[in-house]
Amino acid sequence: MTLSVRVATHLPYLRRYARAVTGTQTAGDAYVTAILEALIADISAFPDCQNDKVALFKLFSDFYQSSSVDAPQPTSPWKWEQKMASRLQYTHPQARQALLLRLIEEFTVREIAEILSVSEEKAQTLLEIAEQEVAKETEADILIIEDEPLIAMDIERLVSDLGHKVVGVARTKDDAVALWSKERPSMVLADIQLADGSSGIDAVNDILSETDIPVIFITAFPKRLLTGERPEPAFLVTKPFRADAVKVLISQALMFGTDIPS
Repeated sequence: MTLSVRVATHLPYLRRYARAVTGTQTAGDAYVTAILEALIADISAFPDCQNDKVALFKLFSDFYQSSSVDAPQPTSPWKWEQKMASRLQYTHPQARQALLLRLIEEFTVREIAEILSVSEEKAQTLLEIAEQEVAKETEADILIIEDEPLIAMDIERLVSDLGHKVVGVARTKDDAVALWSKERPSMVLADIQLADGSSGIDAVNDILSETDIPVIFITAFPKRLLTGERPEPAFLVTKPFRADAVKVLISQALMFGTDIPS
């Protein structure tokens, strides 16, 4: 199997991670493109790791820590992503990366250590630092857009257990827009496919044409939002989801949605 085929298998998930780390689709995809160009120029740059996914993420991590990429200004309709990019400088970068690697990409502590080029002890310390940062986040009013009743119930319980308020659950695009207009939440958790065949993406776009709030997509079809071919969200959780993964992305989004310290 050629290296290009081996790498392609993991690219959608590297895009997801890169977007969450950098704060925007534009910046994340620019870094992914840069490391692919580096591989094309010198195939020996691909690290020798325990598996291809670890190697690809390690290559990204090394590049991200040692090089700057001239990413164009975000073109996403989700303007709140621009706040996220500015806010990153006020967070612990390696701790944030460690937590995203663990909870979103589901790497082991050993794999995280290899990706970040640190000891396993250091990787565990970074995870603990990140968890402390997550715990500091404030309460938010959250709109859930989800057509499956049992999944909606699970998400609602999770959000409430985290100390946030669920302002409502919408099963269609029209319901979602109406609920947002009535309740004006500070965050949206959205599925892609809704009950009447309408789109959670369209619902979010309608909402964000009127406001500037963070959005997290929770979907069974992550690759539809990880192509890099159109405006796509920075934060994406795959169904079946882990509660901890949703928790950390809510924290990330809330952190980037708050005012930047002067």
